[in-house]
Amino acid sequence: MTGAPQYEQPRLIAIEGPLRVGKTSLADLLAQRLHAERLRDVEANPFLEDFYKGRPGAAFESQLYFLIKRFEQWQSLDLQATADRVIVSDYLFSKDRIYAYLNLEDEELDLYNQYYSIFSDQVPIPDLVIYLQAMPEKLRERIARKNLPAEHQISSEYLEELVKAYEHFFVRYKESDLLVVETSGIDFVHRNRDLEELVYRLRQPVKGTQYFLPLGSATAD
Repeated sequence: MTGAPQYEQPRLIAIEGPLRVGKTSLADLLAQRLHAERLRDVEANPFLEDFYKGRPGAAFESQLYFLIKRFEQWQSLDLQATADRVIVSDYLFSKDRIYAYLNLEDEELDLYNQYYSIFSDQVPIPDLVIYLQAMPEKLRERIARKNLPAEHQISSEYLEELVKAYEHFFVRYKESDLLVVETSGIDFVHRNRDLEELVYRLRQPVKGTQYFLPLGSATAD
């Protein structure tokens, strides 16, 4: 008698969420636990500081730079290299549009979308996306703790709009299975139990959109 099909662990996992929600830290931890390769988001952008300062045109320059560099990363992925290869990314390629719609003028957005349409057809779709949520005030605390000079110029209004844009994006997200994690009461870095429960959850199927909350989770700081 043939048994039930064995669950196959996702081979391409993308972690997403707004600025300072903890994507990179969680991706590092999961890559270690799952013995996976890491794909890291582009950080160096020669136009980003001018964008934060509000220089006209810098938003489009910064967005197009990110789009091209992210496309180069995702297009280079060879998911057929080995049968058991697992990749954990700290960003989702299609999230690039969240920032484009938030930051670009209409004419700039029209041009951006022409490039995005060409690129998006050539990148792989993740098996699973982990969406990390947090309230704007929690993100503001983490920005202050990170203490990067460029991020000091991010207004509370922009941060609130960014959180709303992420919510809007993922309410409609259907490209792959989605695990939603509200991080305000979770600390994957300093509370090992939270991480262990997430790893255990990832060894079970995620179908459609599902939600994760570890038992007895502590307030993340």
